[in-house]
Amino acid sequence: MIPLVALGVSGLTLFSGFGLGTLLMPVFAIFFPIELAVAMTAVIHFLNNLFKLALLGRHADRSAVLRFGLPAILMAIVGARLLLWLSGLEPLYTYEFGARELTVTPVKLTVSVLMVGFAILELAPRFSRLSFDRRYLPFGGMLSGFFGGLSGHQGALRSAFLLHSGLTKEAFIATGVVIASLVDAGRLTVYGVHFARAGLGENIPLLVVTTLFAFGGAFIGSRLMKKVTLRTIQIIVGVMLIGLAVGLGSGVI
Repeated sequence: MIPLVALGVSGLTLFSGFGLGTLLMPVFAIFFPIELAVAMTAVIHFLNNLFKLALLGRHADRSAVLRFGLPAILMAIVGARLLLWLSGLEPLYTYEFGARELTVTPVKLTVSVLMVGFAILELAPRFSRLSFDRRYLPFGGMLSGFFGGLSGHQGALRSAFLLHSGLTKEAFIATGVVIASLVDAGRLTVYGVHFARAGLGENIPLLVVTTLFAFGGAFIGSRLMKKVTLRTIQIIVGVMLIGLAVGLGSGVI
């Protein structure tokens, strides 16, 4: 089921405006513990970015990569360590719903709140027009890297800080890919050590197949239509993400 969903959501990123990690992580969270879901999504996101890097990396702006990317890597490690710390805490609340016993944990509640927050930001027209001066790139890197390490939500903040930093269209896209790859590499160094013992290695075949299906979805979507955000699709996807976040935070998922 996960590879098939990856095929669909990878193509959907071309029309919804949401990133692959934002859409794929909730799917993994249905079947795996949330912290493992974030790590598995990071692997696919990283491989997808490496593919883009091979195609676009030469257009990246080195100054922006250094000023934004280095703080992002450091804070991605901090965010990833916070995720691991939260995953080790005791449940906050346990209750019965019908015949089921549901548990609210700190890590699920934290990630669900971030999912709701970033979904609302993506839906808000004002946020899509938000931009920051180039001198704030290091601060933007810290924010984007931290949330990337904690929950995988890095794209929206990265775009806001890079949008009006004087980059050409090609440089903007390539710089974003390079930075995203650096953040993924940073957080995977933390996830890998911990989750190698928690099932990440056992699911390599699933990760490989899901990655290939994600590539296929992006290819099919790109052949159907040029990248464009369709407002109706964006709203539908955003509402569904918020619904999944509520289920995650309440212990239903």
